[in-house]
Amino acid sequence: MSEILVPGDPLLPALHVERGGAALHVDLGPALLSKASVSEQDNCAYVLTCAASGAQLLVDAADDAPAVLGLLAEAAGAAGRAGTALVGVVTTHGHWDHHRALRQVLAATGAPSLVGRADAGDLPVTADRLLDHGDSVAVGELVVAVVHLRGHTPGSVALVVPGAADRPGLALTGDSLFPGGVGNTWQDPERFASLLADVSERLFAALPDDTLVQPGHGDGTTLGAERASLPGWRGRGW
Repeated sequence: MSEILVPGDPLLPALHVERGGAALHVDLGPALLSKASVSEQDNCAYVLTCAASGAQLLVDAADDAPAVLGLLAEAAGAAGRAGTALVGVVTTHGHWDHHRALRQVLAATGAPSLVGRADAGDLPVTADRLLDHGDSVAVGELVVAVVHLRGHTPGSVALVVPGAADRPGLALTGDSLFPGGVGNTWQDPERFASLLADVSERLFAALPDDTLVQPGHGDGTTLGAERASLPGWRGRGW
């Protein structure tokens, strides 16, 4: 049985994983979060498994289809579920490094593809569902909120799972929010202002400090750990 982390574990909130290394699993109450690094760019693939039903949602089939499919199976086992249903694969944004394994994973699982509306044309497949701000994705009994974060790409989305009881909430932020700053906006002041405004209003102002932030690459953080840095990010312009 895979080890399942709970709040207070020293591996949280970073959830540091190495390419080819062990995945990490976190008990969020209504959901199990599973994370693995699957590329030389340290792209992260995530699985949300509904604790009640065993239904699963994959976020970013970034690379290495066998590893991604293995993560799905491992997550099901960690959640104590067999024969779980993959309800969809969400791509957080259209950049190539986040969907290299998407075609293979969809072919292997038959799951639908979901992506932010404005990034749909960047995928290697035709998306089955286009996501807009305020949408939700049902994963069994788990309801995952869609938050549009404009700036890194026009259609970038974050996925938010609210906290429950003594478990923190979760924001899977793609390349829009990392420890230490927002995602790359290529020194474009308008794109930076747009992304910082969306992150500030739609994540920091809307969610509590203990919310886990898990980005599209590397280690995670919490909103509380980053909140005091927002004025500094605004001042430096990136």
